[in-house]
Amino acid sequence: MSETMRIMLPGPTPIPDSVLREMARPMINHRGKEFRVLFESITEDLKWAYQTRNDVFILTTSGSGAMEAAIVNTLSPSDRVLACVAGEFGKRFAQIAETYGASVDRLEAPYGSPITPEMVADKLRGVHYKAVLVTHNETSTALLNPVGEIAAVIRQALPDALILVDSVSGLGTAPLPVDDWDLDVVLAGAQKAFMVPPGLAFASVSPRAWAAHAEARMPRFYFDFGQARDFARKGQTPWTPAISLFFALARAMEMLKAEGLETIYARHDRLMRMVRAGARALGLGLVQNDDRYASRAVTGIYSPEGLHPSRIQALLQEKFGYVVAGGQGPLVDTIFRVGHLGYYDDTDMLGLLAALEAVLSESAISVQPGAAVGAALEVRRQSLHRAQESI
Repeated sequence: MSETMRIMLPGPTPIPDSVLREMARPMINHRGKEFRVLFESITEDLKWAYQTRNDVFILTTSGSGAMEAAIVNTLSPSDRVLACVAGEFGKRFAQIAETYGASVDRLEAPYGSPITPEMVADKLRGVHYKAVLVTHNETSTALLNPVGEIAAVIRQALPDALILVDSVSGLGTAPLPVDDWDLDVVLAGAQKAFMVPPGLAFASVSPRAWAAHAEARMPRFYFDFGQARDFARKGQTPWTPAISLFFALARAMEMLKAEGLETIYARHDRLMRMVRAGARALGLGLVQNDDRYASRAVTGIYSPEGLHPSRIQALLQEKFGYVVAGGQGPLVDTIFRVGHLGYYDDTDMLGLLAALEAVLSESAISVQPGAAVGAALEVRRQSLHRAQESI
């Protein structure tokens, strides 16, 4: 049995040692000058990651808390909302809106298929929606929705509609230029590509969203963006923040900025392609067949016939220490998911693929020895060659 745990989940993700060490710093006064300097620095760094000049707030909560905040700060009961649903987290966004009394229409795609601009355009025809809910990266189906194209269709049909984006697991893995795509509220989570333990979530808020906030009548207290804005002007949060996580985030942002956005996106794209190539070389099916819509954060892989995905999970952990995720919703008995967002590199993917090959072979699944690692290495070679040529 392996005693080393190698987490390869779509969150939480591994934490760099230097980020972990920051969490051992002594506490500071969250109403004092030292915290203000920290708070303002992190806020500016997050705007860099979001590619926005809009307000960005740091919430001490999970990603689902940020999704709730987006709803209650911009909508009123009975507001008509279109929810784009292509997986479990799209469902969750819709359920939150329904819980607070919004009138929600669902635009649903089969699991594994994206929400396309054409689907959105058809749904918007002749109907006025106050807001459209979109999931950027749907981890349950390993799907990357074309948010930029969807946003363009929404703006053409309904220029004043709010575009609320769940990018809890997507921001920092694939391009999401908030201002260029004219997005109103975009949510992200610290435990994903930001390489920080769970407990913080982020929300950008556009001028259009602020105008909606002034009229919104859903109940809110802890998640009130107005309170967050008032306290941010003083370099504070309304409620006691997770100070240790702020320390960690500051260090993580230093690392991310040193790497650079384009390099970060390229790394996630390469890791995704390595895992997908390795899985295909082992004869395994992928939930998302089209690379254009493949999540850069996680890959969903079908278990071979006769071998339940939970057995693959158990063997990977027991024999090699790799912790991968199971399926969700209707895919719970058919797939396992390999996370590759945040603090990962090529070596992590090669090790996982070698372990997966061994597990399949020991489970009497016919595989070609070395096929997965070989396919992944070829992807790596081609990716690095293209990167070198572009310099």
